[in-house]
Amino acid sequence: MKKYIQFVANTSKLCGIVSALMILLSVLIVCQMVWIRYVLEESSIWQTEFVTYLLISATFIGSPYVLLTRGHVNVDLLPLYLKQHWRLRMALFASVVSLAFCLIITYTGYEFWYEAWEANWKSDSIWEVRLWIPYFSLPFGFTILSLQYIADILSLLNGDEMPFGLSAEDTMESTT
Repeated sequence: MKKYIQFVANTSKLCGIVSALMILLSVLIVCQMVWIRYVLEESSIWQTEFVTYLLISATFIGSPYVLLTRGHVNVDLLPLYLKQHWRLRMALFASVVSLAFCLIITYTGYEFWYEAWEANWKSDSIWEVRLWIPYFSLPFGFTILSLQYIADILSLLNGDEMPFGLSAEDTMESTT
C-alpha cells in the first residue's frame, strides 16, 4: 500500500512539473505572438488557440499535484471545532465524495475524448487542430487526480496523514 501511495505521489509530482512547463511554454508563446503581431506586423495563426488549449491542459494535468501539496483553498473552521475522530470522518466523507465526482468526470471525459477521436473532430480555426489531442488532458488529469484521492483516503485510514492537516492539539480553544 505504501508503494502505491509513493507511486501516485511521484506521478502527481511529475504532473506538477509537466503543468509548470506547459505554463512556461504558454508564456513564451504569448511573447512570441506579441513580437510577431506588433513588432513584425504579421498575423499569427496558431498561437492563441495553442495557448488556450495548453493552459486548460495545464490546469487538468496539474490538479493531482495541487491535491498532493494541499494547494487548494481549504476552509478548516468547522474541523477546528471537532474532535479528532469527527475530523477523520469528515475528511473521509469529503474525500470519498470528491473521488466519486472525479470518477464521473473521468468516465465522461474518456467518452468525450473518444468521440472526438473517432469522429476526427477539428477546431473551426484556420489551424484546424485535431480536438482529441487537447481533449485528452481532461480524462488523463482526472484519472491521476482520482488515483491521488484514493492514495489520500488510504493515508487517512492508515493514520499516515492527519485529517485536514490538523493534529489533535489543533483546536479553536488552543488558538484563542
